[in-house]
Amino acid sequence: MFVSAPEMYHLEEELFASGISAENLMDEVGLKIAHELRRRFPDNSSLLAIAVIGKGNNAADALVALHHLREAGWRVALRSSIPLSKLSGLALKKYQHLGEIMILDSLLELETPHHLILLDGLLGIGSTGKIREPQATLAREMNHLRQLGRATTIAIDLPSGLDCHSGGATSETVVADLTLTLGRAKQGLIADQAIDFVGSLELIAFSDLATSNDHADYLITPQSLPTARLTPPFHYHKGEAGRIGIIAGSKGLAGAAALSALGALRAGGGLITVFVREEDYPFILSLVPVEVMVKPVKSYREVLEHQLDCLALGPGLGLQANHEVLSLINHFAQPAVIDADALNLLSQRGSLSKIPSHHVLTPHPGEMKRLLPDAQGSRAEIAREFTTRCRATLLYKGARTIITQRQSPLSYNTSGTPAMASGGQGDLLTGVISAFLARGFTGMEAAQLASWLTGRASEIAASDHSIEWVSATTTAAYLGKAFRDLRLRASL
Repeated sequence: MFVSAPEMYHLEEELFASGISAENLMDEVGLKIAHELRRRFPDNSSLLAIAVIGKGNNAADALVALHHLREAGWRVALRSSIPLSKLSGLALKKYQHLGEIMILDSLLELETPHHLILLDGLLGIGSTGKIREPQATLAREMNHLRQLGRATTIAIDLPSGLDCHSGGATSETVVADLTLTLGRAKQGLIADQAIDFVGSLELIAFSDLATSNDHADYLITPQSLPTARLTPPFHYHKGEAGRIGIIAGSKGLAGAAALSALGALRAGGGLITVFVREEDYPFILSLVPVEVMVKPVKSYREVLEHQLDCLALGPGLGLQANHEVLSLINHFAQPAVIDADALNLLSQRGSLSKIPSHHVLTPHPGEMKRLLPDAQGSRAEIAREFTTRCRATLLYKGARTIITQRQSPLSYNTSGTPAMASGGQGDLLTGVISAFLARGFTGMEAAQLASWLTGRASEIAASDHSIEWVSATTTAAYLGKAFRDLRLRASL
């Protein structure tokens, strides 16, 4: 559920009225921020964490987090927009609790071999309009160091200068790599224009809030995913892990079939078969993982003769996306993932209204434009328009992937990185979705799990190496760590 600034203030007042003190809440929040940073950056030997603060509650949150990071062995420092003698209230108390600490007069003059982790605690959700001095100077310093690659910026609650309601920003708004939003996600964070300022998005939950609205849009988090059902019983066998059929690949596009198969395999698919036209068989066979079967067919209709729990259609089909594929989309009785050239086929010769509700469609913005050429507005508005025309689950790809279906709220994926801007990531995602569908997860569950896990896998890979180094096969290789991370975080 997304909230405005007044709504968040009201929720906090209800907490305080229930007997929770503002300081106790702040201590809880700061500890959880520190825990999240330690989880994301397990090796702190080359890091220097700097709290960049103003005078409000966000400053106090950052100071508490800094205290816990130092207790965990991190190097820490402080950059303030005001003389520290002018701090007051809880911000002053938390600063005094820090004790002796390195105080910086400028981030730009800091000479250190360490990579900087900048905690943006300048401004909170109540600020509006352009950032004023002296905070603007600190915002520029943070953005400059991030642009140089010397720093990773972590925004507390929302990036300083971002409008909490609209997501509007100015040239001096802090650009974050990760935003740790507190208690409830603020509605401005998921605005289209806010994406490049928010970065990855993580919800830091704290002491019980009022009951959320089950019909409201929400963030996909480890706690919201059906993680407990990922663990199979001990007697589990490959038949129960699901029989997956993949119709993908053609001459010149064979890698798409291989990546879809790899995604299904790494997400726990049991028996995976790639169906290819006879003339394409030699090009695809050698690329597909050895655990995956490759079956040549004269007609894609032969797929119906096989007992399958799920079907994935579209990646790399090229001109092979024909009337046979369209017929399978409309008449396959089990769940199916529709992607890439199968989506293009639908936009040319199909009807969204005929697609069964148990299917999942995964368009990127270009494919969505072809499916709904007359749709206008924000990504959220286009997603809602899609559900009025199609009963299937929608996974609308993008920097903030939207997953929804008819008469359901919009859910927003929180994981991912620009490292995913490379060919083949969508093919891999198709395979991962198919594995979950074959295991009995609903379309919404499968799409949310797959989106979060592939996004998280790419985050871990980029952290271990670099954004440039990550490819679709890299993401696949890190899916195991993403599964482990999901289970750990869901249990917290």
